[in-house]
Amino acid sequence: MLRLAFWKMHGLGNDYVVIDNRDQKIEERSLGDLARALCKRRFSVGADGLLLLYKSSVADLKMRIFNPDGTEAEMCGNGIRCIAKYCYENGVVEKEEMTVETLAGVKSLQLKVRNGEVKSVRVDMGKPSFERRMIPMLGEGVCIDEKLEVEGETYRITCLSMGNPHCVIFVEDSDGFPVKEVGPRIESHKLFPNKVNVEFVEALDRDELKVRVWERGVGETLACGTGACAAVAAGVALGIVDRKCTVHLLGGDLQIEYGESMLMTGPAEKAYEGIVDLEHVLAGRRQR
Repeated sequence: MLRLAFWKMHGLGNDYVVIDNRDQKIEERSLGDLARALCKRRFSVGADGLLLLYKSSVADLKMRIFNPDGTEAEMCGNGIRCIAKYCYENGVVEKEEMTVETLAGVKSLQLKVRNGEVKSVRVDMGKPSFERRMIPMLGEGVCIDEKLEVEGETYRITCLSMGNPHCVIFVEDSDGFPVKEVGPRIESHKLFPNKVNVEFVEALDRDELKVRVWERGVGETLACGTGACAAVAAGVALGIVDRKCTVHLLGGDLQIEYGESMLMTGPAEKAYEGIVDLEHVLAGRRQR
C-alpha cells in the first residue's frame, strides 16, 4: 500500500492537491489517472488541478500541473504561488526568493513571510507573446482585436501566450455574460490545436479589470493567474488599461504590473493536509 501525504491549497479559490513527488513514487504513466481521480469533486479530494513537486537541475524546484481531465498544463499562476508556500513551510526551499522550473520556463518568485508563514507571493511571469505560432494558434502573425464567429455569434478576440494559451474577450457586463456556454465553444475551437483558456474581461477603469475565466480542461474557475496577466496584456495592447492593474476575479484580487515582464502578486492558502492511498484511488478510477 502506497500512502502519500498531500496538502489541499488554493490561490483565491483556485484549488489544488499538492504532492511532493521528488522521490518519484508516483509513476509517470499514472499521473493523468491520478489527477482525474483526486480532482473529482464529491467523490474524492476535489480540486481544479494536481500540483506535483520534483527535483530540478536548473532551478530550486520543478512544478508539474495536471488538469482534472488528466492533461498536463504548461504553467499555472495560482498554482505556482501555492507550490512556493508548500516548499517554504515544509523546509524544501528555505529562502524567501526562489526559482521554479515549469514547462513554460523557469520562474522567479519573491515570498512575503510573517512568523514563518507565507502570506503572499510575487511571481515574474515572463513576457507575453502575441505571435500565433507561440500560442499556438492557426494562421500567421498576431491576433489582436480580430473577429471570431462561433455558432452564429461574433466576438472580438485578442490571443496570446503566457506560457499557456489565452483568448481574451472584452465584454460590457462580465457578471451577466454566458461564460459557461461560450467558454467551452472557444476552448475547443479549431483555431487552437492545444485548446485555449478564455478570459471574459470587463474594464472598470484604466487600472482595474474584472475577469471571469474559462480554463481548458477544467471549466470556469474562481481565479487564474496567467489569465489575469493575459487580460492586462491584452488590455494594454488595445489601449484600454494602463500597465499596473488590479484584477478582480471571482475568488479575489491579483495585482499585475506589466513592464519588461509581467509581475503578479497574490496570496496562497493552505486549507488542510491529509493522506491518500494511491493504490485505492487508482483502483477506484479504473473501476469507473
